[in-house]
Amino acid sequence: MARFSPVHQMTKTAARLLLTLRNLAFGRGEALSAPISLEVSPGKILAILGSNGRGKTTLLDTIASILHPLSGDICRYARIGFVPQQFSTTLAYSVLDIVLMGRAREIGTFELPKPEDEAAAMKALRRLGLEDLADRDFRRLSGGQQQLVVIARELAGGAELLLLDEPTATLDLKRQETVLSLMESLAARGTGIIFTTHEPLHAGLVADDALLMLPGEKSLYGSADKILTPENLFEAYGVRIDAVAGKGAGRLIPDFEIRRGNLPQP
Repeated sequence: MARFSPVHQMTKTAARLLLTLRNLAFGRGEALSAPISLEVSPGKILAILGSNGRGKTTLLDTIASILHPLSGDICRYARIGFVPQQFSTTLAYSVLDIVLMGRAREIGTFELPKPEDEAAAMKALRRLGLEDLADRDFRRLSGGQQQLVVIARELAGGAELLLLDEPTATLDLKRQETVLSLMESLAARGTGIIFTTHEPLHAGLVADDALLMLPGEKSLYGSADKILTPENLFEAYGVRIDAVAGKGAGRLIPDFEIRRGNLPQP
């Protein structure tokens, strides 16, 4: 039976943690991985990597209470904000409207936002450099801008731990740099971050710790520089990846073997 620890139940030890997973089994009907144990502290960034179908998004959904765990313990010691891969709406919400949605707990059902709610929303927008977009139609923003607005929504709600599902997957190179820099900035201010990615390079640049999902329902967890080695990444992806100097595991560059005319046989 999974146990969920409310935010207000904090021990002296847990006060230094935002989240712990203990022997967590997760999946949609059957487990996608062997039980996982990990922890996230304030100001730390955890990258979850693996090829398609290994359960990265399913694990985030379980941590965010979208899915129930199959077994094991999830102990949450802070408010969690979840940023999905895509967030869209057909309604003409302004950017400020979207960010105010993060204040739903404080505003209450059928109540209007108070001045302090709007102040918190604008503070979150300023924190991400988006204050000039407050009155813009959310639907008219670029994908990268929408991603940042949804992050602002969670910050306005007081999230101390952000779950980011493939935050750079649909972004151009410049926006990828913006999001990765934002993650570093938020972590420097004490926010914990868990993000999924297909990009070992991104994990090597910003992650303190890594959870690498491997074939055969296996996984490796630990400090990024110990987990994101060329050998482990080859087991995960089947591609040779070279490491060069950088933060944590460093800059991890795929070494693709591409030959003109080198097509797989049908």
